[in-house]
Amino acid sequence: MLERIPPREWRDLAVAWFAISVAFTLLFIGSGISLPEYFLFFAVALSTVGIGFVAHEMAHKFTAMGYGYWAEFRKDNWMLLVAVLMAALVQVVFAAPGATMIYGSPTREQNGRISAAGPLVNLILCIPFLLLGLAAGGIFGLIGTVGWRVNAMLAAFNMLPVGGLDGRKVLAWNVPVFVALIAVSFALVAVSLSPGILGWVSSLISNLAS
Repeated sequence: MLERIPPREWRDLAVAWFAISVAFTLLFIGSGISLPEYFLFFAVALSTVGIGFVAHEMAHKFTAMGYGYWAEFRKDNWMLLVAVLMAALVQVVFAAPGATMIYGSPTREQNGRISAAGPLVNLILCIPFLLLGLAAGGIFGLIGTVGWRVNAMLAAFNMLPVGGLDGRKVLAWNVPVFVALIAVSFALVAVSLSPGILGWVSSLISNLAS
């Protein structure tokens, strides 16, 4: 399977992974954070956003290839810059650092299934991350809590039915599937943004970095 990812695609994934990790770090950290706290959370973001982002794009890629189409992820340098700047300035992550390009003409159903695969993988990843966050303490508890929050946000963002995002293609294919995916995604985001969880994450970062 790995041999079906050419070197250029690996490079684009690595650059996008790094940039989106920076963006989520800027989103989650507060003002007055120390340098050790910043690097600690950046390491957590690399592991959580990295898994969620790469799994999302690979779900698109290999679902498309299952239908007989070639597909490759391509980074978008402007969108990478926008993601980092928006996170730093307005505390919002525009999580579209590129896209998986499909070479061919998939049907509406195929395109809908290919598009749904990415957010669906993020929602599935919420489960092990949530279990880790509930069961573990210290750094592993932090990784688990941030991991399910980030994956919920990635799923919710990509399910918006606008522009070239996944939600628009899923909606054009199957309305019930679209409603189910977007409802679950935003419900998980709402829970993850509760003040109790935010306070727990903030205090845990400070304790681990001290």
